[in-house]
This record gives sequence, C-alpha cells and structure tokens, in this order.
Amino acid sequence: MANRHRGEVRACLGGRDYTLCLTLGALAELEDAFGVTDLPALGERFATGRLSARDLVLILGAGLRGAGHPLSDAEVAALPVAGGLATLASTVGALLTATFGGGEDAADP
Repeated sequence: MANRHRGEVRACLGGRDYTLCLTLGALAELEDAFGVTDLPALGERFATGRLSARDLVLILGAGLRGAGHPLSDAEVAALPVAGGLATLASTVGALLTATFGGGEDAADP
C-alpha cells in the first residue's frame, strides 16, 4: 500500500500493482533528463501541465525505480496501462503532487 506521507502513490501498470516514489535519487535523475539545474526548476517544468508521452515515461520510470522496481524506461514505455491515458496522467499528477506538495488529501488514482 502506498504511503502518501513518504510521497508514494500506487499504479496498475501491465496488470500489476506498483508503488511509485520520487526519491532524492529519482529527482536527480529527472533533473538530468529534463536538463534543469535544481528542484525549483524541475517543479516549474512540471507546473506548466504540458507533458509529452516521453515526459510521462521518464516520470513513471523514475518513480518506479525510486520505489525499488528496476524497470528501464523502455520497459516502462511498453507497459499497458489500465484505464488509458486519463488514468496514466492522473497517476503522474498524483506522484508529482505527493512529491512537490499540494493536495495531500487527494486519493490514489
């Protein structure tokens, strides 16, 4: 079960339930992937609400690896998502909210 106080969210990917968490290492991975120099810049990048499919793969991959699931970005990209794009976007939104704040009482997608 995901622990929101630790910044965790849950997701069903490829028919399997996963916990995702953007740890410090995962955030460093995303800083590098998005070409930003610090956490405020990363938060600003995500705050635009404009995320590409590749962005979603990078965020999900970092969140999965942060929670201890050793999946590559290519493996993440190949996972079918129950509920389609809307569910996927909701999961990524919940993960970013759990990490950067705001909406702490929101339910898991």
